[in-house]
Amino acid sequence: MAAVFEFFKALALRLAKVPPEPKAPAGSPGSMRVFRASPNYWKYLLVVWGLRHVAAAFAIVLLLSTSATFKAANRLDPAGARKLPGVLHTLELIGLGVFLLQVPFSLAATRLNYEMRWYIVTDRSLRVREGIFGVREMTLTYANVQNISIRQGPLQRLLGIADVVVRTAGGGGAADSHGHQSEGIGGGMHAGTLRAVDNAEQVRDLILDRLRRLRDAGLGDPDDRHHAAVSDAVSLRDAARELLAEARALRR
Repeated sequence: MAAVFEFFKALALRLAKVPPEPKAPAGSPGSMRVFRASPNYWKYLLVVWGLRHVAAAFAIVLLLSTSATFKAANRLDPAGARKLPGVLHTLELIGLGVFLLQVPFSLAATRLNYEMRWYIVTDRSLRVREGIFGVREMTLTYANVQNISIRQGPLQRLLGIADVVVRTAGGGGAADSHGHQSEGIGGGMHAGTLRAVDNAEQVRDLILDRLRRLRDAGLGDPDDRHHAAVSDAVSLRDAARELLAEARALRR
């Protein structure tokens, strides 16, 4: 079974042209930390997958039983029996076959959905990637981080997992598998979500610590440093002009 899944995984990644691992974002090589979704998240996805298929199987059984009842009723009415086309039974068998055939593929796709989640943290930025055929990747720089929060619902609390949400003001870039940028949320805000990690507080504290170190060192986005330098130069120029004006006034 594992060999079949690995074959399906390799085939899916080749067709989608997705590298098995994302590239590391900007930062020192020794500072890189990689986080993945918790194994309990796989259990959650498995339960959701099972419930959906149970519901679909129930609907198919209900349809087949209704059809059988209809056929039994028509046997009592020879005239009505002619109204029941034989193609109906064929369609039922085709539908049942398609349902049974897609079960292993949908299960493998659910497993890939779990495995293809990457959260990479360096000393300067954060990269989140998820998805298989529709890959979503977002890179956030610490210089623009506005808020870091932990989000946990009742079911997540039961499973011991949580989401770490990192919000930035226009400092993140999200792209799909074709490289198209997505719009920000909340009036220019971008949010990267490290979904379903089992060490949410540790991840949050790590990002906060690296954010604090980056700001204490006076480092940040190159554009921000450029604007700050220009602003300081203008302030010094204005101060020099004021001193020159005062010196000329004293001479008089």
